Amino acid sequence: MRSFAHRVVDLPCLGLGVSTEFGAFRVDRGLDIAALHRDHPRYAAFVELGVEIEKGLDDDARAWVGAGRPVTYHFLDINLDLLDRTDDDDDGDDFDERWVTRTRTLVDDAKPAWLCGDAGLWHFGPRDRGHMLLLPPILTDEGASEIARGVARLRELTGKEVLPENPPGTAFVGDLHLLDFFGRVAERADTGLLLDVAHLAMFQHVTGRDALDGLDRFDCSRVVEIHVAGGTVRDVEGFSCIDDTHGTDVLEETWRIFDHVVARAHNLKAVVFECERNANDAVLDGFARLDTSWRR
Repeated sequence: MRSFAHRVVDLPCLGLGVSTEFGAFRVDRGLDIAALHRDHPRYAAFVELGVEIEKGLDDDARAWVGAGRPVTYHFLDINLDLLDRTDDDDDGDDFDERWVTRTRTLVDDAKPAWLCGDAGLWHFGPRDRGHMLLLPPILTDEGASEIARGVARLRELTGKEVLPENPPGTAFVGDLHLLDFFGRVAERADTGLLLDVAHLAMFQHVTGRDALDGLDRFDCSRVVEIHVAGGTVRDVEGFSCIDDTHGTDVLEETWRIFDHVVARAHNLKAVVFECERNANDAVLDGFARLDTSWRR
């Protein structure tokens, strides 16, 4: 197989887009993606489909796909870590035949530019519809190797690039910096990354680091996609953390990380504003700032 440095050249540049998952656009005052695409096509150049295979796509996603518009596929139901398991392990791993078959079918139908998703624990124990636990990975060298093997396996099974994403969290376990961990994942899987700068701001905040800590040794050329979202700082009995609200009020720490990375990520193909549960008029300022920074 060709190296990531060669494969990434063939990936399309999608521009700015919006994420969604089943029913997200139908909440009260949720985003009207058809209107956003009509009125501000540059802000809705593609949609990132958040998918649980047992739910599939909702009507809004099907309409977008049916119109032949660009999409990416964001899995919400697979743990990429490949632990060593015995044949009599009832849980097995997440790459079971049913999931793989249905995922391949959806990929064939939707024709996403690539697959991506949080490289953490979407569930604990057997997969169950709607579980969506999502815990961060264990930040160790061994953990990076396990996820790298999962990325390579999913890429082989689907024939699509797979971009692991750094998950959110209010507590992290392990001896590696989050950026060093995903740097090892990218190198060992020979893959690109989806860097969620709002999630990174959560890690930096809860571990007492500056927003840009670790980026001086992080290979931004691995970043193919960036996620940006609003967040809220919470103080719970002296413990300060950030809620990943997917609102429109993006924290200044998140903007600092975005501006730093976007200026250095020469393989960047897509930026997602995770704002699917907000009204159209509320998201325009955020999109305008993303657009300006990327153009600059």
